[in-house]
Amino acid sequence: KLQEKPKDSGKVTITKTFDFAGEEIKVTKEVDSNSKEAKSFLKQQEKLQAAAPASFPTVSGLKRPSGMSSLLGKIGTKKQKMSTLEKSKLDWENFKEEEGIVEELAIHNRGKDGYIERKAFLERVDHRQFEIERDIRLSRMKP
Repeated sequence: KLQEKPKDSGKVTITKTFDFAGEEIKVTKEVDSNSKEAKSFLKQQEKLQAAAPASFPTVSGLKRPSGMSSLLGKIGTKKQKMSTLEKSKLDWENFKEEEGIVEELAIHNRGKDGYIERKAFLERVDHRQFEIERDIRLSRMKP
């Protein structure tokens, strides 16, 4: 299920429902109203609203759907499945927001002590060491 709540600040709140390990997980995301994701979401909402009146017949003598057609209609509204990695990422994002450590992590990862900076440094050192060893091997091969 998707829900939308337009706000005055030009933001659209998108709520998606996923199925994870038999549980219903709701993910709420706020995006700009002129973004590609918001536009596609609003188009989906319009399609759902246009199809909703046609799917529920009135009681004025029309036959109610029964049997296989009603069962297939219920099955057709499957929830998207969420992978373990997506769930872990969602949990981590929620934890960072609850603890208020988003800015602190950004500052820490930007500096010299950051994980990305250390990995880049080790990669540069490894590459430089390889070049030195290669030059030594090539110099020994030529008489």
